[in-house]
Amino acid sequence: MMISHIVAAAKNGTIGADGGLPWDIPEDMKFFRDTTKGKALIMGRKTFESVGHPLPKRLNVVVTRQPDYIAKGAIVVPSIEEAIEVCKKHIDEYGEEIFIIGGGEIYKQSMNLVDRIYLTRIHQDVIGDTKYPEVDEDLFELVNSLERSEPVAFTFLTYERKK
Repeated sequence: MMISHIVAAAKNGTIGADGGLPWDIPEDMKFFRDTTKGKALIMGRKTFESVGHPLPKRLNVVVTRQPDYIAKGAIVVPSIEEAIEVCKKHIDEYGEEIFIIGGGEIYKQSMNLVDRIYLTRIHQDVIGDTKYPEVDEDLFELVNSLERSEPVAFTFLTYERKK
């Protein structure tokens, strides 16, 4: 089993603004779709609500402290640890890699659990209210990098936890 973050973040760490993405980068959205299709996803309540629906062809697990929260088409749990346990039960159907897709609090709480980080780094500072934590390069090594320039300059980065 492998636990991964998949995230797009500006140079200053911004990942969200007013409940949504502060940019529109079709190639990054395609990368997200292709990478997570058929996989198990863990997300916070606010991320689920900003998407507005369960993501198709994936197991959607929503983490919230709200005990009566209902997320149609998703499994609701009170902790990241329970979300991981739910995903483990579905490995045969959704594969070994579990994706944590946000938001800011969920990323922060799970940073010590992840084996891999797929980070799309947007090469500009962006104003926003949600941040992604700095990747600790003492713990993670960069294993892949692919630069892009349309519609803005950005780089697909893949980090793996050092053994």
